[in-house]
Formats: sequence, structure tokens, C-alpha cells
Amino acid sequence: MYLEISNPMDYHVALYIRLSKEDENEGPSESVTNQKSLLNEFVQQHRLSVYDTYVDDGWSGTNFDRPDFQRMIGDIEAKKVNMVITKDLSRLGRDYIMTGHYMERYFPEKRVRYISLLDGIDTGVESSANDITPFRAIMNDMYAKDISKKIKSVKRDKQRKGQFIGGKPVYGYKMHPTEKNKIVIDEEVAPMVRRIFGMALDGMSCRQIAAQLNAEGVPTPAAYAGLMVAKPGPYTGLWSSERISDMLQNETYIGNMVQGRSVKISYKSKKCLKQDRKNWVVVEGTHEPLIDAETFRKVRMLVNSRRHTRSRTYDFLLKGIIFCHECGYPLAVLNRKNARGEDVLYFVCRTYQRFTNAGVCTCHSIKEKTVTDAVTAKVREVCEAYLHPAELLPIAQRAVEQAQKENALEAELQAIQNKIDSLTANLDKVYMDRLSGLLPEGDFARIYSRVKLDRSLLEEKRQELELRKKSPVPTQDRAQKLVQRFVDSAFTSRELLVSLIDRVELTEKKQVIIKFRFPELDDIKKSQSYQ
Repeated sequence: MYLEISNPMDYHVALYIRLSKEDENEGPSESVTNQKSLLNEFVQQHRLSVYDTYVDDGWSGTNFDRPDFQRMIGDIEAKKVNMVITKDLSRLGRDYIMTGHYMERYFPEKRVRYISLLDGIDTGVESSANDITPFRAIMNDMYAKDISKKIKSVKRDKQRKGQFIGGKPVYGYKMHPTEKNKIVIDEEVAPMVRRIFGMALDGMSCRQIAAQLNAEGVPTPAAYAGLMVAKPGPYTGLWSSERISDMLQNETYIGNMVQGRSVKISYKSKKCLKQDRKNWVVVEGTHEPLIDAETFRKVRMLVNSRRHTRSRTYDFLLKGIIFCHECGYPLAVLNRKNARGEDVLYFVCRTYQRFTNAGVCTCHSIKEKTVTDAVTAKVREVCEAYLHPAELLPIAQRAVEQAQKENALEAELQAIQNKIDSLTANLDKVYMDRLSGLLPEGDFARIYSRVKLDRSLLEEKRQELELRKKSPVPTQDRAQKLVQRFVDSAFTSRELLVSLIDRVELTEKKQVIIKFRFPELDDIKKSQSYQ
């Protein structure tokens, strides 16, 4: 089949072998051992000197970033190799563009002779087999494309059946020890997932949760899974608000299998494109839930409510649910000093703020506290028809008794101490940022004052709990105080407001319109004006 190689001593040969998972289905003839035997027989017959054998086992022919292939290219660049031999052209690759690049351009430019045994290709001689090489490359590419379609179809079918086909399960889950394509709760980090949802339910933003976890040194999902980072950056190993937001909206945590959130551009590319939510493959009830559905629903509403505001500087109760009645856009919030030098937040129309001279809308300026007080008062009025403190007392008594059994007071004290320590660490960091010039004086004063105030409130609460620990209150009294505290604080709870209210609108005449999520509540309320 081949002309005699007249000058074998002039060549330093690279034997290249590739086997993908798809090729294994073609039978033993494609095995690494078979390829190696065939290549060695050829070099012995022609008295060629083998520099090295390069083997990529388990690598697709459409991917040319294979480790041993790249090692071979490195040896070619170093002029250690000037002949490459493969069993057939498909072993070199199945992407006809890249295969043609190496055969038609790279190898000739580097003075490398390429031989494909079964195809009769030898670039060192004139041969008709060489002329049809591009067509062979296209056929190999079509084979790879067909295999890709079949694999994609099988994976899609498994996704529709609710079988997990990813590499690593979502944080909080792990692969089932015996059943394939099934996930189970990872008890080692499940408490952290529940804690993150609890923090969100308490009204903390994704940014605040991420900052808290970073301050405590909690390993990120990638760090916990031991995943390597290709290009480490300054924020590698840190929690981000995006990561927290993605977790809080992932239905996997309520027992639904969510897959197909991204797809590869093509079988030749590693890059993936994010898919619209409507194209995701979601199968309900495939595994044990980590978070109950009601908690997940409330947290999702809280996260979504913040999408209507761009402000990351100020937190206020109506954030993300208050809009201008005239133009429909979310209201912005501004900070202004009063006569005593105190910070006071004001709502203003964002449209007016951006297009003041165009006269598109009006200012709508009003104190944030005025509107918030009006909304909470109206929510209290609406809910009082459904809230009966006497009926809550037995529930509170049972809760107190259960808490005493579980020594909840001690746990609460520890949690508060952890928060105090975290705030202290934050103060130290803010101070160091100020000294290094990373933080302007104005921002430093505002952040330092706020964090210091938060820490003082926690320290007062800790002292109160320590007194309660020394002087236990009777169960009946504690239950009554618990009920009263709930009644007093329920209407200033962001969780309650977001659960009940769809949106709050402020009119040009300072009229507050509350649109509840439930029609029966709309029948009770009436809009009012506030100056």
C-alpha cells in the first residue's frame, strides 16, 4: 500500500492513539491495545525510530485540546518529532476544519510527514488517497455529528424522566451511593442550605447573606466540592450575591429535578448558552426536598421583589414593591439631611428624576417613613380581622415548652454572639479599608455607624437573654409575651408584607394605594392620602 520509506533514519516518529467512549461501542478493533499493536508493526517493518507514543483515552475527536495531542504538538514545535502516524484519519480528529488545518497547513509548515495506515494517506508521497483526504475528514465529522445527536437525544430522554445526568449535584445534595442518576441530601452541608433560606426569610438580601457567609469563612459550593478554578481571581473562594440568588430560586431544593438550564453551542464547542426558563426540563417530586414549598415560595417572592430597585445602599421595608402610580416605574429613594443633621430617606419618582426637564412625570417626593407607617398601619387594620391573640396563646405555650426542652435560649445566645463577632470583624475590615484608602470617608462614617448600631442592639439583646437565663420566666408569662411580641412586630415584617402585598403605588397627590395579593383583602382596604 505504501512506497518504501527510503530514508527511515531521518525520521523521529510520534505514534498517536485516540479512543473515545463512543469508539468503544465499535468493538475491540478500536481499542488502545489494538491501535498500538498495528502502529508498532508498521514502524518495525519500516525500521523507523519512535520518539514517543501519545495516547488520549476517553477523548472526543471533535476536541483538539486533548492532553497527549497537545504534548505531541509541543514536541513538534521543539523539533523532536517530524513524522506522525495514526491508525486512521478519525484518530487524528473528527472535526473536518481542524483536521484539514493540521494536514493541509500545520504539518507541511512544520515539515512533518503524516501517515494514516488504514486510509492509505501519506503526505510524503504523491497519492490519489491524499487527494480525497478532505472528503474523508468530512465523513468523519458527519459521524461525530450523528453520534452527538444520539447522545443528546439519550440525555434529553433521561432528563424528562427526572434522572440526574450532571457532573456534580447542586450544593446540599450528593449522588446516591447505589442508584445511578439519583441524588440524595448531603447531610454535611444541608444545614447551611436551610440556614441560607432562613436568613433570606428574615429579610436579608442576597448581598448581605453572601457577606455574612464570607465573614464567617463558610466554604463556597465550589470549594466544598473540590472543584479546580481555571483562572483564579481576587474573588475566587468567596460567596457572591448571584450565587445566593441562584440557590434561593432553584427548585431542586423542593424536590424537583431542574436540568437543561444551559446547552452547548454545538458538538464542536465547549461553550454553553443559558436557556430561557420556559426551555428548562423540570420534573417534580424526583427526590427528597431540602426546603418546604411554602418557605421556598416566600423566599422567591422576597428575592423577586428586590428586582424592581437598583439601590444597594439603603434597605427599607417597602424595597422593590413601591411604584409611581402615574408612570408605573419603581420609586427611587434618596437620602437627605434634616435640620438636626440626621439622615432621612425620601421616595421620589425615578422617571421624574431621570427626565426632569421633559415634564414626563412629577416628583412625588415624600418621606419613606411616612409611607411605610401608612402601609403597616393599613396592613394591621386589614389583618386584625384574622388575628386573634387569644387563639395564639396555646400555640405559644407549646412553642415555649418545646424551646425549653431544646435549650433554645442557649442556642439563641450563641447565635447572637456569632453575629456580634461577625459585626466586629466587619468593623475591623471597614476600618482597614478606610486606612488603605479603599473606602471614602463619607461611606466609612455611614457604614461604621450602622454596623456599630447593629452591634449595640445585639449586645443589649444578649444582656436581656442572659438575665432571662438567670431568672427564668414562667411558661405562661413567656407565652403571653411571645404572643404580644408577635402581634407588635408582625406588621413590620418584610416577609409578611411581601406575602400579602403585590405592590404599593404612590400618586401625585401623595395618596397611597395598596394592591393586595388576595381579593378578599382588597375589599377591606381603602386608599388614603398622606402629606
